[in-house]
Amino acid sequence: MSTKTKTSTKTSRRTFLSTSASATLGFTIVPSSVMASPAPSDRLNLGHIGIGGRGRRFLRPLAALDQKVVPWENLGGQGDRFLRPALSTALCDADSSRLDMAATAVGGRPRLYKDFRRLLEQKDLDAVVIASPDHWHALMMIMACQAGKDVYVEKPASKTVEEGRAMVTAAERYGRVVQVGSQGRSQDPAYHANKYISNGQIGTVRKVLCWHYENPVGDWTPDAEAPEGLNFDNWIGPARRISYNEKRTHGRFRWMLDFGGGQIRDRGAHVMSVANWIMKADYKGPVSVEATGQPHHDGMYDSPQHMTVTYEFKDPDWTLVWAQPGVPSEEMEARYGAVYWGDTGRLTVTYGDRHFTDTEQQAKDYKSPHGGVEVFRSPGHFENFEDCIKSRDKPIMHIESAHRVATLCILGNISYRLRRKLDWDSVNEQVRNDQEANRLLSRPGRGPWHL
Repeated sequence: MSTKTKTSTKTSRRTFLSTSASATLGFTIVPSSVMASPAPSDRLNLGHIGIGGRGRRFLRPLAALDQKVVPWENLGGQGDRFLRPALSTALCDADSSRLDMAATAVGGRPRLYKDFRRLLEQKDLDAVVIASPDHWHALMMIMACQAGKDVYVEKPASKTVEEGRAMVTAAERYGRVVQVGSQGRSQDPAYHANKYISNGQIGTVRKVLCWHYENPVGDWTPDAEAPEGLNFDNWIGPARRISYNEKRTHGRFRWMLDFGGGQIRDRGAHVMSVANWIMKADYKGPVSVEATGQPHHDGMYDSPQHMTVTYEFKDPDWTLVWAQPGVPSEEMEARYGAVYWGDTGRLTVTYGDRHFTDTEQQAKDYKSPHGGVEVFRSPGHFENFEDCIKSRDKPIMHIESAHRVATLCILGNISYRLRRKLDWDSVNEQVRNDQEANRLLSRPGRGPWHL
């Protein structure tokens, strides 16, 4: 299925960096026919942008060139165990302490950068892994595509709807493979659940109810000077300027609407990714979004502690509900997940990220009948990305599907902020008859960092 191409009077802002910004940042536009060739060998040269907690788990030791499986215990991570040889030859982070730690972990002599633009200039890199804070994902991915790199970018794909559509356009224009890190689709339990539901074992699904624990409040901590080694201005990048605070940076930015967006944009990008995949909604969107929530009154974070968002879909008709805390499944114990309600039964799928995805035993035991619905079974999330670098196929969590999931999360927060229901036009990606809401679908950027 082909993705749609957006056309509007805002094309220059809905595609990628403007011509003037591209020139300023030193990039040359190369035709996609040149960039669409696969990697020259079975070994990939990887560049890494953002090498904190999650980013560190993608590192490939230069000292393990002859090993088929990377010894992840040596990196202190718990990420996927990759089966194909690849090298982490270039590393970038705005924090020198993290950069030094990553360089020590991979061994050898990786090239080190504090400005990701310099990393993207390296011609020998086959792909780039982006695990920066969420508000950087879009610009970094778009610029990596412009530089001729395939991209693995962590979820959520984007901070705004406009950014997400620009990411889709950039991947298509430059012929790049882009995998987004909602790993649940590549976990076997999600595959079994999809196959079970797609073959009608619980009838037609009319409702998907997600549950998740609440957002943290955050005790007040005074602002301070950024620690030595952290380029805080580069860390902020395109977002609104704020003073440094340890509780608003590394890992904790997620609880601020302007940087992260709370649990719905963090774990929601996992749980609802699996839901969209099972419900065949990768190229669709809801017709309405309505959120209710309770704001913090005594904490330093502005994401709502409690929140419920209801999404209505048409053709086919079904309802998706994100609730924190919500009602956990009666069949399986888990901190978060979703229950799929069909007209003849129900099925639980828990978590939806990395190795923690699970489902009920009847789905795991189910065998598709002859002529039944077949579901793609991913070999692993990064392995699927590597396969697609060679085949040039779309990966299981390609950028269009990730943009659709991110849009759900973004619209939920907008509805919460405005305290009203949104009538969503998923074709034109606009809220009908609500200019205030539409202004929140984009952001102005800061300095040179804008679409």
